[in-house]
Amino acid sequence: MDKIPDNLWVKCPFCKASFYRKKLGKYYECPECSFGFRIGHEKRISLICDEFTPINADLKTSSRFDDEKYLSKLDKSRKITGLNEGVQTGIGKIGQRSFGIAVMDWRFIMGSLGTATGEKLTRLFEKCTDENLPVVVFSASGGARMQEGIHSLMQMAKVSQAVADHSKKGLLYISVLTDPTTGGVTASFAMEGDINISEPHTLIGFAGRRVIEKTIQQRPPKDFQRAETLLKNGFLDAIVKRSEMKSTLAKLLAWN
Repeated sequence: MDKIPDNLWVKCPFCKASFYRKKLGKYYECPECSFGFRIGHEKRISLICDEFTPINADLKTSSRFDDEKYLSKLDKSRKITGLNEGVQTGIGKIGQRSFGIAVMDWRFIMGSLGTATGEKLTRLFEKCTDENLPVVVFSASGGARMQEGIHSLMQMAKVSQAVADHSKKGLLYISVLTDPTTGGVTASFAMEGDINISEPHTLIGFAGRRVIEKTIQQRPPKDFQRAETLLKNGFLDAIVKRSEMKSTLAKLLAWN
C-alpha cells in the first residue's frame, strides 16, 4: 500500500479553516480569509519583481558579537535562508519602472533587527536617494535583536534618518507590513512610509499581548493588533491581498 504523503491539509493560523494544501495557490493565501501565510524573501521577490538585482549581499554581523549560542543561531539562519543577514535588499523592476526593495525574512532569527540588518536598509535608502528611486520595504520582524543589545536599538534611529533624507528629496517610500511586524521595527521605519499598507489580518504591534495585559491590568480586544483595527484607527492607508500586491505597487510607484 502506498504511503499517504504528510501535510496534504493545512490550517489557517488566523481563521482556523482547514483546506487542501494546493488551494493555497502560488500566493500562499488562505482561500477563506485571504490571510497571507509566511513566505521567505525568494518567494516574495518572485511575486513582486519582474527583475531583481541584489546589493550589499556580503554584509554580515560584526565579529564583536562572539556569543557561541548567538553565532550558532546565525549559522543556522544563514543555511536556511541563503542570506548573510535577515533582510534582502536590491533594485527591482515592475515593467520598466525601477525601485529599491527590501524584504525582511522571518526565518532569519524571526526577522529581528540587528546591526547588519540596519546597515543594509540604510545603504538601500542612501543609494535610492542618490539615484532618485522610490523604495518599497516588506517588513516581517519580531523586533530588535536582543543578542546585540544597544547596538540593535541604534538601528531604529539610523534607518529612520536615512528614510528622512530620502523623503527630503521628495521620493516615495512605501512600507508593506506583513505578518508579523512588531517591536522596534514597528516603532521606526515600518510605520514611516509615505504610504503604509498591509496584508489582511497581519499582526502589527509594539509590545506583546501578555506584556500589555500585565502593564495595564486589562485584557485588550482580541483583534487590537490586527491590520483591520489599525486601518480603522488611521495607522494604515490600505489592506491589500497578496495576490493584488504587485498590481497595487505598480500603480503607486507610477505616482513617483
